[in-house]
Amino acid sequence: MRRAAPNTGSSLPAGLTRSITHAGYYPALVCDVVESAVAGDAVAAHLVHQETTFDQDSVMRHVTVLVVTPARLVIAHADDHAVPGDQLVATATTETIPLAAVRGVMVTHVVSDPETFSPGTHSRDITLTLGWGAVSRLDLLPAQCADPDCQADHGLEGTLASDDISLRISAAADGAEAVAAALSFARDLSGRIGGSSLGVSIP
Repeated sequence: MRRAAPNTGSSLPAGLTRSITHAGYYPALVCDVVESAVAGDAVAAHLVHQETTFDQDSVMRHVTVLVVTPARLVIAHADDHAVPGDQLVATATTETIPLAAVRGVMVTHVVSDPETFSPGTHSRDITLTLGWGAVSRLDLLPAQCADPDCQADHGLEGTLASDDISLRISAAADGAEAVAAALSFARDLSGRIGGSSLGVSIP
């Protein structure tokens, strides 16, 4: 039987609770909504990402928690919202997706000085994108013709991509450990949906 984590009332695994607490965004609230969505399943992998945005005179915080269980991907978002009277409230939303429905795990790496790259020695920024078909993005471009002198209109060609959630993790802003945690999570989830789709070596 899991023990409740101090100051949160949560019985989530200690590692996940520590990550949520470290993010610093109302950990008792976030632990509560994540625990409710996980619904007693075993936690196989998790990722917690906290962002702070600035809008004129206001500072808004946002945290995203991703949890992989044996059969599901659980996503929790929590945000700050200002309401009339300058009262600050938090909104937390959870979503559960069957692992069988996850269509793709995409990791984009941005590495400075790539000519001197050596695994484990260079900081990097990554963007982790997960897709399961709820939101799709269509990128259209004019269709190209092999004849450089052709002036005809060949219509449009495009790429349809599933882009349901996208997180950017920066070594400079979030720390190298956060990048490593995101890569580990991506590797685990990718393997669970039918084999690695990252196409890169992860240190």
